[in-house]
Amino acid sequence: MIPVDDLIALVRSYNPHTNEDVLRRAYDYGLRMHEGQFRHSGEPYFSHPVSVAAILTEQRLDDATLVTALLHDTIEDTDASYTEVSKLFSGEVADLVDGVTKLTNIQLTSTETKQAENFRKLFMAMSKDFRVILVKLADRLHNMRTIKSMRPEKQAQKARETMDIYAPLAGRMGMQWMREELEDLAFKVLNPEGRASIIRRFIRLQKETGDVIHQITGDMRIELKKEGIEADVFGRAKKPFSIWRKMQEKDQGFSRLSDIYGFRIVCASEAECYQILGIIHRRWRSIPGRFKDYISQPKSNGYRSLHTTVSGRDGKRVEVQIRTHQMHDVAEDGVAAHWSYRDGVRSNDPFAVDPAKWVAGLKERFEQAEDHDEFLEAVKLEMYSDQVFCFTPKGDVFKLPRGATPIDFAYAIHTRIGSACVGAKIDGLRVPLWTRLKNGQSVEIITAEGQKPEATWMEIAQTGKARSAIRRALREEDTERYIKLGQELARVGFEHIGKQATDKALTTAAKTMGLGGRDTLLAQLGAAQITARDVIQVLFPELATKTGEIVEGNRAVVGLRADQTFRRAGCCAPLPGERIVGITTLGEGVTIHAIDCNTLTQLTDDDSDRWVDLHWHEGPHAAIYGATIELTIANDAGVLGRLCTLIGERGANISNITFEERTPDFYRLIIDVELRDVSHMHAVCTALEADTSVAHIARMRGDNVPRKVGKGTGASNTVH
Repeated sequence: MIPVDDLIALVRSYNPHTNEDVLRRAYDYGLRMHEGQFRHSGEPYFSHPVSVAAILTEQRLDDATLVTALLHDTIEDTDASYTEVSKLFSGEVADLVDGVTKLTNIQLTSTETKQAENFRKLFMAMSKDFRVILVKLADRLHNMRTIKSMRPEKQAQKARETMDIYAPLAGRMGMQWMREELEDLAFKVLNPEGRASIIRRFIRLQKETGDVIHQITGDMRIELKKEGIEADVFGRAKKPFSIWRKMQEKDQGFSRLSDIYGFRIVCASEAECYQILGIIHRRWRSIPGRFKDYISQPKSNGYRSLHTTVSGRDGKRVEVQIRTHQMHDVAEDGVAAHWSYRDGVRSNDPFAVDPAKWVAGLKERFEQAEDHDEFLEAVKLEMYSDQVFCFTPKGDVFKLPRGATPIDFAYAIHTRIGSACVGAKIDGLRVPLWTRLKNGQSVEIITAEGQKPEATWMEIAQTGKARSAIRRALREEDTERYIKLGQELARVGFEHIGKQATDKALTTAAKTMGLGGRDTLLAQLGAAQITARDVIQVLFPELATKTGEIVEGNRAVVGLRADQTFRRAGCCAPLPGERIVGITTLGEGVTIHAIDCNTLTQLTDDDSDRWVDLHWHEGPHAAIYGATIELTIANDAGVLGRLCTLIGERGANISNITFEERTPDFYRLIIDVELRDVSHMHAVCTALEADTSVAHIARMRGDNVPRKVGKGTGASNTVH
């Protein structure tokens, strides 16, 4: 616990004229009132109010606010009363302590209606004396710093409340440093693995690139010194939660994020700010669209600064903020700068916003709301930077998360509107569907009959409602496709035993298998969740064994039209049992590829109509499908003969052997074998790998084969 003398020393550092006596009396009174009370960590309870007061000294606040911090839990948790506090200290302090007590009792995470009422109370308390909320924020900050001593469920509740309410409030007040720390402390509770992962990556990045912050701050100081400008240069890595939020918003991994470092230059005058901006842009290439001038257009909480992003060392993006010392004080303390002291007198910072006027402006906008919901919308529009509010052409307002797009807006209006969306206009101008919406914009959704959600929308949509509706529509579309493919699989399977896959037969099979109906059975059949053999086994168990007959090469693949032929692609040489897809080529029929074939990645969206859903026919196939194996074997007598015997014993035929490399100790050779399916391949490879003379074995495909592909392995192997 911080001793009273150390606390007073902190106050004297910015206010030599502090009333030391009142601070000592408040310290002694709070210590006496909380005597015998302990925190969850086992520390004396009074250590908490003292720490809250110490946090407020960092903002250079007045004596009354510090006394309030020392006593803020006395009326609620001890025998102290409003009257006694007023008598011993002052009515001003008693009102502040009472305000903090009432604020503590507000449950900000309750139902929507109750939450709106409580927000009204919060702003009422703020309007009476702004310092109430400053004490409450410091109280929450210290509680979050020491949250590990709480029960896990209590930690989660406090962390969520901090993330949803107190961090955005601190940010709205301009106390960005407090917002960032509150968010990061809450993030540590809500997603410890995510936070730890980002910290580990930062450490790894620092090992790889060195101390980037020290290097860049040094470069900036050199450039400023050349121009004769004296300024302070600070650099820092962004907080883990800030990095996490960027990763989520941009849907990028850590390694792809570029602006993870921030730098701040604090100078003497406004003119120097713009001069420094020019120096920075001459030395480093600026990133278009990332410059903001909050000096000529300050924020409502008094924040002023120049923001730019440049490409620094090794092409890494860095954010730079340029401001004067007075601007910096407001940037650190926000609206609280109005109450701060410097050298014993109240700050006369021309950029500090009067809290009374700021809160009055908020109240005026909020009081225009006719009901609780509208009031809550207004509060969140003002306070929450992680949400945007947009309007329909008729004036209806919709709340969306930051980063939301017209797709999200369309689904917020109605699922039917979202699914039929083909375009959007923002403030009267046509925009792409991936455009990010901003606060206050008017959005008009353009729809068309027959339009259906597209798979790419999943990457564009941000809201759960939109993503859920898109996923559901895509699933329904997939179901239709699977039913169609299931019908073909059932037809081929039934014809193989001399039967017809009638609706009645399929309905009976579905009922027996507990699948609900014919369409469900066909959808599962098309999605490979069940097989045609399973269906036949249910209806004709005595005929099911016939499905074990060898599958002829001309009907090895299911899903083709009667007039279509197919061939195996030489690049991947797919085997029965592997997932496949067909690509149609005019005049050449269908080429089948393995689903993971690199050739497929070269196809564009314009080629989507060439894709054909295919399956290998069920049952055993003939050993006619070529595959290529690379072997490195010991150069000993009889090894090659023994390995060839192993391959033959497993029913595979060797169609070609090529020696690629010969040394006194090893041979590297390429063997072409003809196989039944992928299981056959695994059986052959396993037998070879188990031999002590085999040093290396691998299946080779396409360009990996270092010679002309032999018979049975490439495009020349056409199976009709």
